[in-house]
Amino acid sequence: MFDFLLKRLLPLLIGFVIWGLAVALQVRADLGLSPWDVFHQGLGNHLGIGIGWAGVVTSVGVLLLWIPLKMKPGIGTVLNALVIGPSAEFFLSVMDAPDNIVIRWSYMLGGILLMAVGSALYLPARLGTGPRDGVMVGLNKKFEFSIRLSRTIVEVMALVVGYLLGGTVGLGTIIIAIGLGPTVQACLQARRWLVERVTGVPQSVL
Repeated sequence: MFDFLLKRLLPLLIGFVIWGLAVALQVRADLGLSPWDVFHQGLGNHLGIGIGWAGVVTSVGVLLLWIPLKMKPGIGTVLNALVIGPSAEFFLSVMDAPDNIVIRWSYMLGGILLMAVGSALYLPARLGTGPRDGVMVGLNKKFEFSIRLSRTIVEVMALVVGYLLGGTVGLGTIIIAIGLGPTVQACLQARRWLVERVTGVPQSVL
């Protein structure tokens, strides 16, 4: 039990909190958000709530789509829905929006790096996919779409609807779309290297 808490659950929770910090940095940068955060921000604007709380609302709604797709949530799925949004709201409450464009870009690029670090912490825990990722996996299983196509369909829909709702789309959105995947992979490789050096046990990479 202790091994589970230390090696799987704790990194998962830390990863989600770091992801919340990354979202807050990108919101304060005001240079464009990831597709889902564009949707969260737009939805939050219309509901009169913050982007983090809109993320929680969205997670609950998306989980309802798991039913027809016959997907089963894990503890990581639930914690994803409950931790990232409130973490983002906390960091937004203590973080001011910078005026300097260099600092704004530092926030944006730092947010991408932190998203990758957070992913490298929680993905190897294998405690359930996030609500949004579960829809992609469900589409893959039910309709035999490729994961790439499933992800593209879901994220483009989130981006378009979020933009129509007033979410922030900009150059940062494009950079996140292009740069996040490779950065996550690099962080996963770095995590594997570090764990192997400390434990001497070979690690797999997602």
